Order: sequence, then C-alpha cells, then structure tokens
Amino acid sequence: MTSCVSFRIQGRVQGVGYRWATKRMAQQLSVTGWVRNLADGDVEVLACGSTSAIDRLEQWLWHGPDAARVTQVRRTISEALPAVEFSIR
Repeated sequence: MTSCVSFRIQGRVQGVGYRWATKRMAQQLSVTGWVRNLADGDVEVLACGSTSAIDRLEQWLWHGPDAARVTQVRRTISEALPAVEFSIR
C-alpha cells in the first residue's frame, strides 16, 4: 500500500546539499515525491511509498547530509497522488 506524507524540516538545511541528499536517499528507498526549499529557510518534502520506506526516510531527514543541522521534522499525512519519481523543485 502506498501512502503519502509531507515533511517540513527546520534548522540549517539550505545551502548544505540537503535537497540533493534527500533525493538520493528517497531513490534508494523507492520513495517518490519531491523536495523543495521554502522562503523561510525550511525544506519541504512530499514522500510517497510504503510505510516502512517513509519511516526510514523520516529517520534520515532528522540527520540529512553532514553539513546539515536539523532542529525539527514535522510530519503530516498528505492526500497527494504518488509521483513517478522523486524530484527537486
């Protein structure tokens, strides 16, 4: 069963390769969706896939790439439709 979840990540997550690293991790986990920077400095992720893959991605989002310093990850169930692949917006 595929479900979709939206994440909002706060901290030092822009300018550190967070989106590219998130895309690589999502692809490794066979998760589809997208990742984008927000104007307020946060990063937003829409992830669609199996519950276990989304849970593993969420665990990774708390750390991100080495230069990131994540302070908060908020998870919200999303009604979005699964995408074909994971993209950067």
